[in-house]
Amino acid sequence: MANLTPTPHIGAKLGEIAERVIMAGDPLRAKFMAERYLENPKLVNQVRGMYCYTGTYKGKEVSVMGHGMGISSISIYTFELYAFYGVKRIIRTGSCGAYQPNLHIGDIIIAQGACDNSNYAAQYNLPGTFAPIADYEMLSAAVEKAKSMGVKYAVGNILASEIFYNDDPEAWKKWQKMGVLAVEMEASALYMNAARSGNQALCICTVSDSLVTHEETTAEQREKTFTDMMEIAFEII
Repeated sequence: MANLTPTPHIGAKLGEIAERVIMAGDPLRAKFMAERYLENPKLVNQVRGMYCYTGTYKGKEVSVMGHGMGISSISIYTFELYAFYGVKRIIRTGSCGAYQPNLHIGDIIIAQGACDNSNYAAQYNLPGTFAPIADYEMLSAAVEKAKSMGVKYAVGNILASEIFYNDDPEAWKKWQKMGVLAVEMEASALYMNAARSGNQALCICTVSDSLVTHEETTAEQREKTFTDMMEIAFEII
């Protein structure tokens, strides 16, 4: 008989998580999104404080869940969602630090590709370098929705960094010169897990700070005010 709670990290029973999941690094942002956007949200997981809610949005069953900080954390949760819970589509909604001078607080970044400085892809034993990319259907839908909303957005490459406090404070400029738009900490693992499992994924971020201009936001702003990104995610999931 199949285990009704098939992983040690997610307490939801089979069938309690939708095939479409919107995720956030901060579980409190996931809680905020679920309560703001879902009809009849039901809390189906709180193991390790990683809230997951399932409800409906405009008639579609959707789950909203936290994934924690970093490649290691998101890789575990998204692998389990794809492999054990039958999830087909995941959108990560996150914050990011801008690398380019034309990007400012509140701008939307739709991640076409995700560079990284991790060793995550080594497990696949590929004879070269894998380029993690978004699902094109979801990417194009996000672009069209951003256009219709009239919000400022950019599409391109981001860096999923394992390092938050870099010993070399100028290291980010090496990515900047290659046109990388911004830095976050998770998208590459999400994209690789989606590719390996044959499923769909997209990362949409809001600029929360800038390494160029030194603009920054508060934790509360990152939790509750990035609603343009959230609306895009719910409309296209």
